[in-house]
Amino acid sequence: MDAITDIKQLDPAQRYTYADYLTWRFPERTELIDGYFRVIPPHLRLHQEVVGNLATAIYPYVRAHKLHAFMAPLDVRLPTAGLADDLICDVVQPDLMVFRSEEQLDEFGGIAPPDWAVEIIQPGNFHHDTRVKFALYERYQVPEYWIVCPHLKTILVYVLVDGQYQLQGEYAEPGAVPVHTLPGLTLDWDEVFENV
Repeated sequence: MDAITDIKQLDPAQRYTYADYLTWRFPERTELIDGYFRVIPPHLRLHQEVVGNLATAIYPYVRAHKLHAFMAPLDVRLPTAGLADDLICDVVQPDLMVFRSEEQLDEFGGIAPPDWAVEIIQPGNFHHDTRVKFALYERYQVPEYWIVCPHLKTILVYVLVDGQYQLQGEYAEPGAVPVHTLPGLTLDWDEVFENV
């Protein structure tokens, strides 16, 4: 398959697979949702502040429990187990993700849903993160999904209950914010939004 070197070569009405995605050699970061590509907007300063704060806060826990934590860009393929690259139509890059097991990873990134995914809202991606990715993560049974809004300084925490996301808490003021899928890990709201 020939490499695609300019995003303008892609047809927004066409469905693509992970096999196609691997041929893309343009600078724009993209995701595939149900086979349709979406350009990921550049991360703004507040977004990066929050990602850095979260990563710093969870690092001791992740290290002590031998977990695997990553910040975007890292591709996560959301297949039904064992699908070939040309059958995978969902490839995302959560802003922050934690995997419990090495078996959820390969050299290219995630090959299974993370145990915890965090998306940080930026201007222009509210609908995408709160509706599109919400539904996608629920469909692939990501156990815990956080939606963090730096501009409002809010954290929405969703956990799977009987296969569907249930809101476990909305945090909009100083206090403890528990990570439900990582027992014993509680973050401080002030630390998450430090310098924001």
